[in-house]
Amino acid sequence: MNAPFSKTVLLWDGDCALCRRCAGWLERRDRAGALLALPFQQIPSPPMTPALEARCRRAIQLIPPGGRALSSGRAVLGVLSLLGWKKSAAVLSAAPFVFIVEGGYWLIARNRGLIGRLLTRSPKNPR
Repeated sequence: MNAPFSKTVLLWDGDCALCRRCAGWLERRDRAGALLALPFQQIPSPPMTPALEARCRRAIQLIPPGGRALSSGRAVLGVLSLLGWKKSAAVLSAAPFVFIVEGGYWLIARNRGLIGRLLTRSPKNPR
C-alpha cells in the first residue's frame, strides 16, 4: 500500500475484540498523534489491495509513510518504538529476542478469539 496517509498506519482486524482493545490502548498512549490505527476492513480499494488484505487477515500491519511495512511481532515492536519505547523495541528486535516476540505474537494471534472473549466477558456477579 502506498500509504496516502501522513502518519504511520496500523491496520488491524475490526472483527476481533482483542484487536479492538489493543488498538484503543495504543491510541490512548499515542500522545504525539503519530499513529493512525484503523480496522483494515475500513480501508477502501485502492489503497487496499488483495495482497494487503490477505496479509491483514493473517496479522497486523504497520505501514510508515514512505517506509517498509512491518507485520506480526515486528509490527508490534514498530508501534512500541513509535510510542516512545525505542530502546526496548531495539533490544527485542535483535536475535534471539525477535524470535520470542514473533512466537508470542503467533500464539496470541491463534488464540485471539478466546482471549477477546475473556477480556470482554462481564462477571456474573460484579459485587
